Amino acid sequence: MKQKIIPFIITIVLGSLLYYVMLPPLNLSDPSFYPFAIFLATIYYVSVQISKFKLNNNIIIKVKSKNSKQWEEMYFVIGFVAVFVLIMFVNLINSPFFNASKYYNRITIQEDGVFEKDVPEVDFNALPLLDKDSSQKLGDRVMGQMPELVSQFSVSNLYTQINYNNEIVRVTPLEYADIIKYFTNRKNGVKGYIIVNSVNGKVELVKLDKGMKYMPSALFNENLKRKLRFTYPTTIFGPEKFEIDEEGNPYWVVPTIKYAGVGLRPEVTGVVVLDPITGKSTKYKVGEVPSWIDQVYPSSLILEQVNDWGKYKLGFWNSIFGQKSVVATTEGYNYLVMKDDVYLYTGITSVVADESNLGFILTNLRTKDTVFYAVSGAEEYSAMASAEGQVQHLNYRATFPLLINLNNTPTYLLSLKDNAGLVKMYALVDVTDYQKVAVSDAKDGIEAVVQKYLGNDDATTDTDTLITKDITISKIKDAIIDGTTYYYIIDTNNNKYKLSIKVSPNTVPFMEVGETFNVSYKELADIYEIVKIND
Repeated sequence: MKQKIIPFIITIVLGSLLYYVMLPPLNLSDPSFYPFAIFLATIYYVSVQISKFKLNNNIIIKVKSKNSKQWEEMYFVIGFVAVFVLIMFVNLINSPFFNASKYYNRITIQEDGVFEKDVPEVDFNALPLLDKDSSQKLGDRVMGQMPELVSQFSVSNLYTQINYNNEIVRVTPLEYADIIKYFTNRKNGVKGYIIVNSVNGKVELVKLDKGMKYMPSALFNENLKRKLRFTYPTTIFGPEKFEIDEEGNPYWVVPTIKYAGVGLRPEVTGVVVLDPITGKSTKYKVGEVPSWIDQVYPSSLILEQVNDWGKYKLGFWNSIFGQKSVVATTEGYNYLVMKDDVYLYTGITSVVADESNLGFILTNLRTKDTVFYAVSGAEEYSAMASAEGQVQHLNYRATFPLLINLNNTPTYLLSLKDNAGLVKMYALVDVTDYQKVAVSDAKDGIEAVVQKYLGNDDATTDTDTLITKDITISKIKDAIIDGTTYYYIIDTNNNKYKLSIKVSPNTVPFMEVGETFNVSYKELADIYEIVKIND
């Protein structure tokens, strides 16, 4: 009897420790459950084998059971193989081979969207120009100004984009800097979070009266994942998001997931909203989620479902052979904020020709309502390359574009950054014709590039800010960019100038080294732009 009980006790003890570390959902449809089950079975098997030995006169001997059979040890292997074969069979039945239509219908997409009707004209006073990378730099900077916090806490890299009291912001919590800092601060918890305004770049460190205890960087039972797992042992979770409600109270928003078969066709069934201060949580079903929550559906899951929609529209075999009407999302994505909701934006391109887009989709990340807009044009990375080509001599790098409605026309808005990650210029690129590009210095504001793009840049040039002086040409080179000839000049004082042939078509082409001209120019990043050649 003792020989049978001891393996169970060992398995329960070691299995509990293993569960505490691995935190798998006790759910047969989740792939992460099976490594835990294998370890558990291995512990029991090894314990049973060890229990068959005993010490007799200082010699370890094997005790044979009356019911023992020669092939008893094969049970363990046979069990593993049987489970593996069963999983393979279940997943085969649930695979696209037999269920292409179910993969296609994972997301419902309205395919007759009208861009100028659904997407309001851009308001440049409410445009989220700051991307995640720039927000991180601002968040790190504000932490560096508070030595009493930076020595104890670090800034999480989550930076969730949300609509907060009708403002477009990114929010991210502070975290324990390391294990030692956790033990020295766990009594009071993490005392704040950061809000970065994506429109004007204003950064605020919000200090909390009561600290947040249930965090990803916390240990033991205060660890966020462990708290969720012990509260909901059978629930499958998606990636957690940090959000705040309209009163500024912090919460962890974690989607709940269900699978078909084992790990196939994941779908969001709702969210768990956990208060990191008290540890109290509430589980909501899809359709019952509070309106202040902006991101219910993970972006990665939306992209996966849209790709299935584009792949299996005409069945499994067509997705491999022929590939008629097979489309896919482009590599990157961005966010738009409209009507108090956050939307995911990405382009849709043919799988056989990815240099241009067939259109794009907008997905509401709270409701999963998705609309396809059949606006053919430049693929996002082509637009980025086109913008970079305008300032190729400066080696700036373009950010992934924002999609805006400018004069009822879909237009890409990009930032151009230097090697330090600082925004130096803005660019506008026509979606349907990526050869139409305008760039302007960031310090002149977004309106400058808009007017330049619309052909009204001369009207917006402030003559009071122009500098007029004589320059003597030391070097001059020309380059054709998008059909326009530009001349790049270095004067005898080693200053650099950019000059369009449009400024003076009868004078510029005949400029030579050594000649002196009186010019009016404005300062751009790392270069001067000549806007007038004076008589």
